[in-house]
Amino acid sequence: MPVPSTQPSLSDKPWSGALPDFEGLLERLIRHRVEFVVIGGFAAVAHGVTLLTQDIDICCRFAADNLLRLQGALADLEPLHRMPPARPPLRLTRDTATEFHNLYLETSLGQLDCLGDVLGVGDYERVLAESVSVPLPAGPCRILSIDALIRAKEAMGRERDRQAVLQLRAIRERNPHG
Repeated sequence: MPVPSTQPSLSDKPWSGALPDFEGLLERLIRHRVEFVVIGGFAAVAHGVTLLTQDIDICCRFAADNLLRLQGALADLEPLHRMPPARPPLRLTRDTATEFHNLYLETSLGQLDCLGDVLGVGDYERVLAESVSVPLPAGPCRILSIDALIRAKEAMGRERDRQAVLQLRAIRERNPHG
């Protein structure tokens, strides 16, 4: 008897009523061939956590070519650097792209945090190795596995992360092979 798939499916869209813009942001990244893994609250939601998130956190390869593809994916969404008070527009060049380790962006579709590594997991290569592929209409999308997401959330140690860990552990217990 075939065993049903235990992989999460973004096409199930547990967030579709509340956060439709985030799916559009992910689809743009996929179409522009940005190398990334969804981490943080949105990955937790994709695994079945019921907490809300206000942004998409990704871990991506911080190579110039990849960051220029990211910039291309966001070009018509008015991307701004969210942290500096002046909120300058995202304007990367091959030379300046290598100066960043993280990017905290605001776009017309929502906030996108791009990290070079994940606390409790490691750099992009390690995050990629500990991710799973889920389908989206634009193509496959990588999200951090439940176990790696639990480690990342525990390392962050914030109250909202502790709440997510409780739910992620319960989901893992219901589906130990997922």
